[in-house]
Amino acid sequence: MSDDAPPPGAVSGETIPAATDPWARLRATTSARIGLGRSGDAMPLGAVLDFQLDHARARDAVHTALDTADLEAALAPRPVVRVRSAAPDRATYLRRPDLGRVLADGITLDAIPGGIDLVFVVGDGLSAGAVQSQAAPLIHACLDRLADLSVAPIVVATQARVALGDPIGAALGARLCAVVLGERPGLSVAESLGIYLTHDPQPGRRDAERNCISNIHARGLSLDRAADTLAWLAREALRRGVTGVHLKENLGQVSLGREDLGKASLEQASLEQTSLGPERLDGEARPALSPAPEP
Repeated sequence: MSDDAPPPGAVSGETIPAATDPWARLRATTSARIGLGRSGDAMPLGAVLDFQLDHARARDAVHTALDTADLEAALAPRPVVRVRSAAPDRATYLRRPDLGRVLADGITLDAIPGGIDLVFVVGDGLSAGAVQSQAAPLIHACLDRLADLSVAPIVVATQARVALGDPIGAALGARLCAVVLGERPGLSVAESLGIYLTHDPQPGRRDAERNCISNIHARGLSLDRAADTLAWLAREALRRGVTGVHLKENLGQVSLGREDLGKASLEQASLEQTSLGPERLDGEARPALSPAPEP
């Protein structure tokens, strides 16, 4: 075999009909980069351009600002309160994750009635685009399923990290805090949401005390299934008085319908109890699937 010939089963730089391409069927089931082949000693031009485009989308997702006015309109008729973290700008937010976990000086929530069951905190995280396009329908779907609970006005936070929900929930005396956040973008998905649920939110809560529902996007966990999962977790958290690793054992019983079998491998880690994943960045949990939630 010539040194320039592709290995058996590999895809060369030329287009190969799907009928003779052994990777075609596998590529149809995943957004991962598999069976790219090569052109000489390099990847095919199309694969290189696709990579550069996805990388640019991921960078844009991180740096795009959240349009809070548009989001507030989409959340209507629910009342909305806007806050910001102690990170004054995006550059500081990316360099100082700790500032994204505390409220800016002078911000109080005294005007919001306390003693409620649940508060939603919607934060830009590391993908404002995901929040802009999906957070409002997700929140509405969750509220439809949690109509029996008392819910505070929705808090929209900018330059927000996961733990920003802790001082907000504590200030309101909320029994539960659900932080809806744009996840750190990957090369396959740049607009994915995550939900972090914490019982008895207080500053200093650990990652192991939260439950995470991740990979909420068009090709991952659907909005309806994410809302179903959050509703189940919220009621179990109120019943048991815990979240995180102590609220794991039965979540896997949420069943997949036949129509979802094609997505089963992608949804499994999200439907299972993922309080924290195997990888960590800047001290906060990251579920196992890509793209990971914000650090």
